[in-house]
Amino acid sequence: MPRYYYWLALGLLGASLATQASEASVSDVLLRPALKVSAPQQAVLIDITRAGTRLVAVGEQGLILLSDDNGRHWRQAAVPASVSLTSVSFVSALQGWAAGHAGVVLHTVDGGERWTLQLDGKQSAQRVLDAVPSGNRQQLNIAQRFVADGADKPWLAVHFSNEREGIVVGAFGLILHTSDGGATWQSWVDRLPNPAGNHLYAIATQGLRIYIVGEQGTIWTSADGGASFIRLSSPYDGSFFALDVSPDGDVLVAGLKGNVWRSNDQGVHWQAAPNPFNSSVMSARSLGRAGVMLADQSGHLLLSTPGAALREQGVSAAVSSFIQAADGQWITVGARGIQRVEQVNVQ
Repeated sequence: MPRYYYWLALGLLGASLATQASEASVSDVLLRPALKVSAPQQAVLIDITRAGTRLVAVGEQGLILLSDDNGRHWRQAAVPASVSLTSVSFVSALQGWAAGHAGVVLHTVDGGERWTLQLDGKQSAQRVLDAVPSGNRQQLNIAQRFVADGADKPWLAVHFSNEREGIVVGAFGLILHTSDGGATWQSWVDRLPNPAGNHLYAIATQGLRIYIVGEQGTIWTSADGGASFIRLSSPYDGSFFALDVSPDGDVLVAGLKGNVWRSNDQGVHWQAAPNPFNSSVMSARSLGRAGVMLADQSGHLLLSTPGAALREQGVSAAVSSFIQAADGQWITVGARGIQRVEQVNVQ
């Protein structure tokens, strides 16, 4: 079993994703629009974000859902591919991107009503091959293997910091960057010191500073907008799935067995944030000065503040991702669909 399916086995994406490749060829799912679902809010959903006041959730088989009433009602958007989508990022009420299996990156300019295909796995593999430095036989062998494998590598996170600058990361150390809103993409595989090809799970940025976390406790940072990366010393050798950078530059990483770590010096030193639960933390959202809200696989919503143990703020079903709606309510998504959690006091 490929290593990234360990992440899937946590229950985030549902059993259907592990067998997706056997159900339809990659070319089929890239060309076939997502099917209409009778109860989409009960389907397997993997990530959620806000586009202005609108909520946008993505999930299995190309499902993208929209809500304009803070998560009370949902409708399905038209999506040109039926691959499962793992991550979504909006930089405004209109501009957004979604990424997922088969190396797919989708783009919308109307708040998620309509989506276009910007990138697929075959194109991604070719970008990696094109970027191999001359004479680097090891990188060449890796890139040639990516091309030979075809569009079978999933993106696990997409992050845009503005309407032009974006990054996608995924299985086996794949990482691409765009500086023109996704019209063209450049491989950063050779810039990331990742000889083991560890999977990359989350991205966070603050100005030119970039952080990326992945399996086996890997943490990387760039201080120059991605021109170069260094691997940071990690406080834990288990995978990190969640990452947040606060407005004042504090970094939080979290992952397997409820491990949560904070740094106030850009990852040079780390302090453990005691967690009363040992369930894997899957998502993190900054609350500014109020701290960072976390969600774990068992459905706990936990507040992290510097120098304090995590405090439970609410309970949902198994959570893959979550967001705060415009009315202050927390909305979670996961293997059991969409849940609204009662408003919590984070003062």
